Amino acid sequence: MRSRNGVRASIENNMTASANPPGNPVILEMRQTGMSFTRPGGEPFPVVSEINLALHEGEILGLLGRSGSGKSTLLRIAAGLIAPTSGEVVYRGQPLTGPSEGIAVVFQTFALLPWLTVLENVELGLDALGLSREEARRRAMSAIDLIGLDGFQSAYPRELSGGMRQRVGFARAMVIQPVLLLMDEPFSALDILTAEMLRTDFIDLWVEHQIPTQSVLLVTHNIEEAVLMCDRILVLASGRIASEIPVALPHPRNRQSTEFQTVVDELYSILTSRAIESIKAHGQIHGGLVQPLPAAVGLNLLGGFVEALVSTPHNGEADLAEMNNLVSFKGKDLFAIAEALHILEFAELREGAIKLTAAGRVFAQSGAEDRKGLFKEHLLRFVPLAAHIRRVLDEREGHAAPRVRFQSELEDHLGPEDAERTLRTVIRWGRYAEIFAYDDESGTFSLDHAGA
Repeated sequence: MRSRNGVRASIENNMTASANPPGNPVILEMRQTGMSFTRPGGEPFPVVSEINLALHEGEILGLLGRSGSGKSTLLRIAAGLIAPTSGEVVYRGQPLTGPSEGIAVVFQTFALLPWLTVLENVELGLDALGLSREEARRRAMSAIDLIGLDGFQSAYPRELSGGMRQRVGFARAMVIQPVLLLMDEPFSALDILTAEMLRTDFIDLWVEHQIPTQSVLLVTHNIEEAVLMCDRILVLASGRIASEIPVALPHPRNRQSTEFQTVVDELYSILTSRAIESIKAHGQIHGGLVQPLPAAVGLNLLGGFVEALVSTPHNGEADLAEMNNLVSFKGKDLFAIAEALHILEFAELREGAIKLTAAGRVFAQSGAEDRKGLFKEHLLRFVPLAAHIRRVLDEREGHAAPRVRFQSELEDHLGPEDAERTLRTVIRWGRYAEIFAYDDESGTFSLDHAGA
């Protein structure tokens, strides 16, 4: 594994070299911006707090963070789709009070109307501009050609691949000739090769100034994607900007270069450090019952990860960046797997690296039944919420309890999104370990079919 001190020294040099050129106009600015939702009891729950950022002309700015860090909330604020509860947002020198001309959004899901053709879907983006039919048709055809869909204008979404449908989404955003383009994980729903092709095509258009867009704000969970595309990366953690990393690398960028990998390694180190801090902090609250759990990755994927980690050449320890090169563990699943193993004490996370514990090695080398038994033991011991649900079911007459009984406990300390994700994860883990059953239709936990 690479030296962490060497990584940090290289990043510090990189940060000095890649500051924003003075004089570049600011397209979008957030000043002490915050957003809070209301807990069931009426108390505010902050999702993002005290955000200060400036997006300059000629810049692709990345917002990088784990699920629940506030990335998509900030993007919706930047789009004028929701108003912040504190601070202000300024777009081209004026307060942003709602959706504004010159701002376009590309979403993670394709969001196409299935009964309209490609051309008609793209023309939808022009409805608010009051253009003549001829001008709207000309601009839509130009956007379709630019984004690589020439010849498909009369096709319907059902006739297109996922990558082509997302190209329609890009064309619909580009047809208004936006000053600011907001992208909310636009490549995450695509297969690896298609996503790579779309990223490359977009960067080519951007570098060659073939699109009118002056600035881009990219929300992503994918570290390599952020380093590949962005000029600066803001790392979000617990609703705040934890770090800012400039990327002073010319396009096209070489993933295999030392400079590229240096930035990647530093970002992995920052995100794992923040994940560990979150785990420790929440472990002190309410007996650990409100520890946010990562997204519930498949147990087969979890098992496959520890098997890969224990095998040669890793021998139980590896950089997360190295593990990300294995196709099976690409994307947001990688951090969910690593965090799950850390919480369950099958592995230790530390500065961008992961190392199996003794129990993790046993788990990796066990058969299916022994692996399930070990998982059950660790789930009850190290995930207080799972043990709490089982204890409530044991003590209740009828051995059943409604989902809302536990969800309300979580929402007293976590936001709705974190509470929902945590409950989904503990349900999946508890079912696998057979410590309780859960009926989706009635929303009820019980001991029916659960292990003794």
